[in-house]
Amino acid sequence: MSGPTAFFNRTYDDTMALLIEARNYIAYNEANDQRNLPPHVRLQVSYESLRVTSRLTQVMAWLLAQKALHANELTIEQVISDEFALSGGEICSDPSGPDNEQLPAGLRGLLDRSHRLYMRVARLDEQVRRNAA
Repeated sequence: MSGPTAFFNRTYDDTMALLIEARNYIAYNEANDQRNLPPHVRLQVSYESLRVTSRLTQVMAWLLAQKALHANELTIEQVISDEFALSGGEICSDPSGPDNEQLPAGLRGLLDRSHRLYMRVARLDEQVRRNAA
């Protein structure tokens, strides 16, 4: 497999791996990491965990639409519609979080990597839409 399909498959695999890592962090480490944090930081941890989840969910939905396009299950017109657009823009594209030393290191790493992934897919979305026009 080569070309765009291979690239999307690699991005899909990266996203799936990060989703699993985020799930494992939230399920097994987040509560322990928050145990001795002040309430306002625990609230921030919850907020930032949701941001990671939102980013990864948006990216995965977009990638699944691209896979459906390449499998001829959707048309380019459908894929570039608002229904399949990458969303979550303002919240998901905000790079804050990884520099907050009060947050647990594991969460800061997930914030950084999920942000980079989201921005990479945002550029891909822009490119797909530009090429379709």
